Amino acid sequence: MRLYAKFFSMHLKSQMQYKTSFAFTFIGQFFVAFSVFMGINFLFMRFDAVDDFTRQEVMLGFAVMLLAFSLAETVARGFDLFPMILGNGTFDRALVRPRNIIFQVLAGTIEFTRLGRALQAVVVFIYIIPRSGIVWTWDKILTLCLMVICGSLLFFGLFLIYAAISFFTVEGLEFMSIFTDGGREHGRLPFSVYGENVLRFLTFVIPLALVQYYPLLYILGREESMFFAFTPMFSLLFLLPCYGFFRFGLSRYKSTGS
Repeated sequence: MRLYAKFFSMHLKSQMQYKTSFAFTFIGQFFVAFSVFMGINFLFMRFDAVDDFTRQEVMLGFAVMLLAFSLAETVARGFDLFPMILGNGTFDRALVRPRNIIFQVLAGTIEFTRLGRALQAVVVFIYIIPRSGIVWTWDKILTLCLMVICGSLLFFGLFLIYAAISFFTVEGLEFMSIFTDGGREHGRLPFSVYGENVLRFLTFVIPLALVQYYPLLYILGREESMFFAFTPMFSLLFLLPCYGFFRFGLSRYKSTGS
């Protein structure tokens, strides 16, 4: 952690050398997410509820997914750029260093401008939580924290799969954006809105519903079982096949020869 903190500080100082560029990119990321926020508002100007979820309830789920994705994208940006790392030979140098390869990719790129989206999520939380009508007991606060933390780790797992695919295709496959950027975009509404088949898929295959839909039901008081409060933790099991697939791809990697 001490070494990662040094890389964290190094990247922050490097990006702050161009303060104007950093500020405009940060603001741009903020307003990209803001457009989704406005889209939800426009939706509820016409409808009172979506699948029995009110505007405040939908906004709460949206803020969780946006914050989780933004944090994951900030620290795991290296895996999003992994095809480039493979193509230019940078990955070969990483293999001969006495450090874990995943750590090196994480430490190699930290994109602080992506925190502009995280700021948008925080603004939504500040706006929605007092208006949600939810009695925030300790268990509901814990559930909300688990949704964000486990959601970030789940998105990290998806980035890891995207990077692993690059071992076999050289270039990353854009269909993974369905689950990364698409997971963020479709997470603006509770996943039950998209039908039972999609909900099952997002429960048992790509467990995004475990960090959004089911714990949200508990926070809203629609489910009383503590099992729903801890469903985000079950999503962490998804990291095992993600890591296994990455290791499998790594074992099949052939150097670019650069």
